[in-house]
Amino acid sequence: MSWLDKSLMHTRGVSNGKVGNMHELTEKLQGKFQYTMGPYSDPVLNIKPGDRVVAETVDAFEGVIKTDKDLPSQKLVIPFLNPQCGPIMVEGAEKGDVVAVYIESILPRGENPRGTVCLIPRFGGLTSTDYTATLNEPLPEIVKKVDLDENGIYWSKNVTLPYRPHIGTLSCSPEIDAINSLTPDNHGGNMDIPDIGPGSITYLPVRSPGARIFIGDAHACQGDGELCGTGVEFATYTTIRVDLIKRWKMSWPRLENERVIMAIGSARPLEDAVRIAYNELVLWMEREYSFDRWEAYMLLTECGIVRLGNFVDPKYSVGAAISKEYLVGGKSS
Repeated sequence: MSWLDKSLMHTRGVSNGKVGNMHELTEKLQGKFQYTMGPYSDPVLNIKPGDRVVAETVDAFEGVIKTDKDLPSQKLVIPFLNPQCGPIMVEGAEKGDVVAVYIESILPRGENPRGTVCLIPRFGGLTSTDYTATLNEPLPEIVKKVDLDENGIYWSKNVTLPYRPHIGTLSCSPEIDAINSLTPDNHGGNMDIPDIGPGSITYLPVRSPGARIFIGDAHACQGDGELCGTGVEFATYTTIRVDLIKRWKMSWPRLENERVIMAIGSARPLEDAVRIAYNELVLWMEREYSFDRWEAYMLLTECGIVRLGNFVDPKYSVGAAISKEYLVGGKSS
């Protein structure tokens, strides 16, 4: 039995692990990409729990930065960044449920796939921004185009980075708000957690009928923090399988893969994002793995894992995780 067969998605999902129909969400079908996640946009796809979707995502700049001579200040209109596919409606999803999104694969799209990395004025981790205002001048605008394939990202003649793709922005709709696609929160959004890649399941709380899934902002690779503000942004064929877990109490996004379970928090300052993530993880261990709350708190102090998503956007994201090998300790403790 594989880890996926034992996952929360398969053991608690409506489809019971059975694979349903395949849907293609092409650029043509998508039409206009979404720059807000909310309950007001027109759905582009209706699926059932267990169905697969192949989404044709575009890069974070919707392809307008074509060469390393293009200046972001001349090509981009902020806040129109991170175009999203969706909303995808899930049959039977209602407030109080959870949508499970299993990422099967993320493949480069295009005859000669290239990624884009940018320094954008007043954006990034080591520069003055609108949220961290100083009188310093912006950093220089620089665009770097890199060739890539499933074997690597060819950064330079001497440096090849591993191809470790993930989805930067994944969410369900908030209940009433429409939140821009740059901002993460308890609906998910632009979390930029590198673990949200092939072989992972992201659990998202449903707050709007049909769940309304949005997905985009794929990165061919990215270090913790997304320091300059952009991963290796690229267009993809991203294949996901979606399931629905009824009546699962959850306030913030969660993640599961073969090795760990993870809770994800987003906030400013950064330490509050860490507190949210660890708090959610403690409650998860208490409610569903039979841990005493304070035992879980102490155990995480000794073996907890923190993954830094982005700390460049309007809110910062952190994942707090624990290895699955330690979850067996709940009942015996």
